[in-house]
Amino acid sequence: MYEETGMDRSQKADAVAELNRTFNEVGVVVVTRNLGMTVKQSTDLRNKMRAAGATYKVSKNKLAKIATQGTDYAVLADLLTGPTALSTSVDPVAAAKVVADFAKTNDKLEIVGGAMGNVLLDPAGVQALASLPSLDELRGKLVGLIVAPATKLATITQAPAAQIARVLAAHSEKQAA
Repeated sequence: MYEETGMDRSQKADAVAELNRTFNEVGVVVVTRNLGMTVKQSTDLRNKMRAAGATYKVSKNKLAKIATQGTDYAVLADLLTGPTALSTSVDPVAAAKVVADFAKTNDKLEIVGGAMGNVLLDPAGVQALASLPSLDELRGKLVGLIVAPATKLATITQAPAAQIARVLAAHSEKQAA
């Protein structure tokens, strides 16, 4: 039974342990089906995932199902059929965003569904998640909102001091003349 997949028992145990660790650390898992992507296309997708802080990994469905047991991602078990791959990220939006963007230009990648914790997502749910701003984008917006009032406050507090300095300079010039 184990010989047919080319992995021995310890390699399978290691793969399950690694996947289980991943499922316990990530904020989202997107399941995709490979409909004949080339090696170059898979490498391109992996590179885009890495740049976004996400991962794309082809895994044996049986091992992935075992790895989901005892995690929030046990809800994915029914999606793991056929030639699937798992895209994961700690940021709940990153993996979904990269997969959705890639699938727009590549009909060899099909979004099967996914999960955010124990919440199962259908393909439309993954697309909706992909349309949200990432954590980094949200942080940037928040910093912008926080910095804007501080900048205005600094300008307001500097204005009276500048006016006083101009008045004093004008007064000293007047007395010197």
